[in-house]
Order: sequence, then structure tokens, then C-alpha cells
Amino acid sequence: MNSENQNELPEFSKSDALTLGIELELQIIGGQDYNLIGAAPDLLREMANRKHPGDVKPEMTDSMIELSTDICVDYNDALRQLLSIRNQLVNQADRLGILLSGGGTHPFQHWSNQAIFDAPRFHLLSQLYGYLAKQFTIFGQHVHIGCPCPDRALWLLHAFNRYIPHLIALSAASPFVQGIDTGFQSARLNSVFAFPLSGRAPFVLSWDDFNAYYRKMIATGVVKSMKDFYWDIRPKPEFGTIELRVMDTPRTVERAAQIAAYAQALARYLLEERPIEPREDDYLVYTFNRFQACRFGYDGTLVVPGTAEQRNIGDDIIRTMAAIDVHAYDLGSTEALNRLRTDVLQSRNGASQLRACFAKEKSLEEVVRQSSELWAGRPESQ
Repeated sequence: MNSENQNELPEFSKSDALTLGIELELQIIGGQDYNLIGAAPDLLREMANRKHPGDVKPEMTDSMIELSTDICVDYNDALRQLLSIRNQLVNQADRLGILLSGGGTHPFQHWSNQAIFDAPRFHLLSQLYGYLAKQFTIFGQHVHIGCPCPDRALWLLHAFNRYIPHLIALSAASPFVQGIDTGFQSARLNSVFAFPLSGRAPFVLSWDDFNAYYRKMIATGVVKSMKDFYWDIRPKPEFGTIELRVMDTPRTVERAAQIAAYAQALARYLLEERPIEPREDDYLVYTFNRFQACRFGYDGTLVVPGTAEQRNIGDDIIRTMAAIDVHAYDLGSTEALNRLRTDVLQSRNGASQLRACFAKEKSLEEVVRQSSELWAGRPESQ
């Protein structure tokens, strides 16, 4: 059933539990000035009919694209697919004389210079949201986790709220905006917060109740489909997944696969061990915890939902990794978690790396150049 013009949600598709899907929004960079360049139509044309897993699609403005994997069973499958797509994209970008980069924001582009990609939905969003649409030239990672039934998906969605600061801190890679160091680890999410349907999903734990909420929202005329919700985590009934949406695009596909592996192991831990039972009151500290992760990353403060206990976010990640180690082992992602653990212990993420590069080079153009080399997997950036 197609819900685009109907008041009912689509049927929740059957999906194997804990399968993964990964989406990455990428920066398209000019090879001369290292600013964003509106080359998405050219790159998409070059990618047409090329053999690779997944898909490559346009995004809001024509200086960005989105790659997505096929369904992945585990970390190694995800990494293999991401590397294959990355390599094909880099090859075609080289043919066009352009570059690609990860990171949640371009360090010095100006949103007013961007052009909306020529597609009906993007033009509609531009008319609706005005300048916010061009300010949405930001770059995120989305991770889909397969769920066998819709009620279980909603339970997992709300159980994950406790760990959203982890995903933000691990992926944070957007300290610079329009040439300024914002002081944030993830400044990208500040642009997302401006949208009226961003934030958290309503606290319902049954698909019937969620469908009732959806019907009410459709009746208001505010939304026309699930795509209109920009929640941090949202159900994707057509895929049979929940979609985690708070991560910056990491600077490498390896880091993107590692973060997805962490989310997968965490989901298995939550579903099999049930260490918590989600409650509406868990969200009393949600916005505070999310802000702390965006602003301070691993050094932020997390208030454990349902308690007054405050923890350092980095310490909480390490503690959680210890709890989910057995699940990571069973899923074949011990290596991924070990690499993440090392970076947490060394207070290293994309934001710290970008700041260190700028401190050394004194040039945001050079920061972008090195980031594009790193994304391409070229030896000089390793």
C-alpha cells in the first residue's frame, strides 16, 4: 500500500532482525578552490549504469550527493559495500576533475551560494522552508536497523534515545561553519533543529497507536508522508527498519562502517538483554544530553534517564562497549568496536582531527584538500 496520498501508514515490511543499511551524504568539492561545487548532475550522469552495490542519488542542493548500501548482514559486509561504492565514486569524480569529502559541514562554504537540485521534491521543500533549505547543505550518516515487527521497532526506537549522545560524539565532524570554529563538535545538528518536525518521535509503543498519531498529523495538513518527519530516529515502514539520523558523515567509509557496527551491537544488546524499559520520562533529559554531545563530544555530560546520575559521555561509551562486547563478537564486529574504543580513549573523532589539521596548516582550504584525500583512501592522508 502506498501512503503518499493516503491517511494510512504503509504496511511495515518484513525485515530480518539486525540487518543494516547505511546512507552517507557527501560533499562535492571543486579541485581549484576546494569550495563546494554544483557538480551533482555531472557526477550522477557519470555514475549511471556503473556497477556497484547500493545506490547513488541527488540531495537537497547540487553540491551534495547521497550514497546508500544494499542490505548488509554485518560490519564486514557493510565495509565491503561502502568501499566498493566509494571507489567507483572517486574514479568518476577524478574523471570530472572534482573531489569528494566526508565531514558534517563544509568548513567555509556559504549557504546562499548553493543551488537547489532540480527535482520536484527539493523545489517543494525550498518553497516551504525558504532559506533553511539551502542551509540544509549539511552532510549526515543514516543507519537503518532491520526489525522483524513494527511494535519491536518502536520499542527499539525509544530504547535508543539513551544512546543518541554516543552516536553524536563518535561521528562528530562539523566544527567549522562558514569559516568560523563554532566551538561545537557537531554544528551540523544545529541546522537540523531549525526544522519544525525535527527532534524526537512521539512516545508510542504500538504500531496501531503510531498509525493513529500519523492519521492525526495527516489530517492537520502539516505532513503528507513519513518523509516529512526529520526526527533523530524514525521508523521506516517501507524498509522494515528504524533509521538513526543524528550522525555527521564520518571522514572515512571505515569509520562509517564502525559506527554502524556499534549501533548494530547495541541494538542486539537492547533487544536480547532488555537492560531498560523505555518511558516517556526518559525524554526529560534528552535535549540536554543531545546538546552536550553536540557541543562537547566525549567531554560532554550525560544524565542517565530515570536517574539523577551524571556521567562523562566518553566514559559512558566505554562502559557501554564493555556491556555489548559479547554481542559485537557474535556479530563479527569486535575489530570495529576496538577501533572506536581506541579513539574514544584518545579523545579522537572527526572534529578533533579537523581542528588539529587547521591548527597545523592555518588554512581551511588545506583542511578540505586533506579531507578529500582521506575520503578517497589515498596514502598521503593515512
